[in-house]
Amino acid sequence: MVFPLSYTLFFFCLILGIFISISSPSWFSIWIGLELNMLSFIPLITIKMNFYFSESALKYFLIQALGSTLFILSSCMLLSFPQMSPPLLLTSLFLKLGSAPFHFWFPQVMSGLIWPQAIILMTLQKIPPMILISYLSMNSNLIQIISFSAILSAIIGALGGLNTMQLRKILAFSSINHMSWMLISISISDTFWTFYFLFYSMISLSIVVLFNILQTYTLSDLMKFNQTNSIHSLLIPFNLLSLGGLPPLAGFIPKWMLIQLLINNKFFFTLFFLLSSTLITLYFYLRITIFFLLLTNPSMSIYKKSNSSPFSLISNSFLFSNLFMFFIPTMFLFF
Repeated sequence: MVFPLSYTLFFFCLILGIFISISSPSWFSIWIGLELNMLSFIPLITIKMNFYFSESALKYFLIQALGSTLFILSSCMLLSFPQMSPPLLLTSLFLKLGSAPFHFWFPQVMSGLIWPQAIILMTLQKIPPMILISYLSMNSNLIQIISFSAILSAIIGALGGLNTMQLRKILAFSSINHMSWMLISISISDTFWTFYFLFYSMISLSIVVLFNILQTYTLSDLMKFNQTNSIHSLLIPFNLLSLGGLPPLAGFIPKWMLIQLLINNKFFFTLFFLLSSTLITLYFYLRITIFFLLLTNPSMSIYKKSNSSPFSLISNSFLFSNLFMFFIPTMFLFF
């Protein structure tokens, strides 16, 4: 898809809003950055003016406007009501982030986006709320609220993806599930979540790039495509399993390290829910993978001549990269 030149300006403003919100010294300037980020993303959603894009843009605007209202209200209450303001501030960030129990809008908005918009919502739009939540995690009274949201996100993210055929909704619920791991990591270490987020973003980007190349939005589209292509028939299942955290793929690395941290800090109750939800997400990824591999045409060869355009070569090398990142020196896994 060819994007108008004006969308480059909106994307630049979106990035600028992120930097303003994460580097500002006051809550008011943080709010300005969040508003700039939101108002820059809405034109990116409405690149095609049809019912689905307009509905997604309206839902996103209403939810983010409600979150911004709660954010600025709780910021103004910090001095007058120091006990009540931080939980309300955290609630507004959960709403903007799409974390449970305020997750209801995230899959609905995702289902109306094209893949370039979806990856922005899954990655870049999570950065400001996550960093602000890491600031609030210094308040020990909020750790229990963050842990509760993480456990609920793990359960909902795992169960929500079981009965859907839309790839965008599957990735949306997977994103909610991954948010649970990042929120728990915030309660233990205010910096480890960035490591997890980088792995999650890289793997998600590789999957979205592949789906965007193929223009597939449902499982049925994916199965039809599998009958006529070769190299992508290996890339799709391996990337999905990597996103699910199956060892020894790249997605297992941050989960393995976080499991070690949770055990060392005796977060056994939380770890039980995280591991249980991961098994459920792996189940529906394995279900897709098994059907995908069983429907592969035996006559196809991965050595067939493929598209050698620069974009195809770059995307394929990027897609392969996350499969081999597990072979990082072991010393980095036990710090």
